[in-house]
Amino acid sequence: MENPISTPIEVINKFLANTTNSDVMRPIITSDATYISLNFSNPELQKILPWTGTHVGAQSFIDTFAGVNEFWTIQAFEVQDMFSEGEKVAVFGTFTYTSRTLNKSVTSPFSILAKVKDGKIYHFMFMEDTFATAGSFRMTPAGTFHSDPKAKEFIL
Repeated sequence: MENPISTPIEVINKFLANTTNSDVMRPIITSDATYISLNFSNPELQKILPWTGTHVGAQSFIDTFAGVNEFWTIQAFEVQDMFSEGEKVAVFGTFTYTSRTLNKSVTSPFSILAKVKDGKIYHFMFMEDTFATAGSFRMTPAGTFHSDPKAKEFIL
C-alpha cells in the first residue's frame, strides 16, 4: 500500500508530476477547489488561452492542463524553489513551451500559490508571463502601444 501524502508540499509535488493524469489529479483536489489561471477574469485573453480566469472544481484543473498540453509542446517545466507555511505552498520556476500552431517557443517564469488541507488542494493560483505565452500564437504584430506618458506610441 502506498504511503499517504502527509504534507502540502508532497501533495503539490504529486500534482505537478501528474498534470496529464486525471486519475491521479482528481483525488488530490477538493470538489469545490478554486483554480485561478493567470488572472481573475480577462475575456480578451481567454480568446487566446481559453482556460484563463477563475474556475471552480477539480475538472477545471484537469481541463486547464489538458488545454496547455493541446496548445503547446512542453519542452521544459522546472521548479526552482518550493516552500510551505501551514496549508500554503509557494512554487517558483520556469518553463519553455512551443506553440503547436506556429512552432514558436517561449520561456517564462512562473509562480504558484497553492493551499492544501487534509491532503487535498482547495486553492491554486498559477501566474506566468502572459504577454510572452500569448505571443507564441501571434501571427502579426500585436498593434500599437502607448505606455510611457512622456513618449510616443510604438508598434511591436
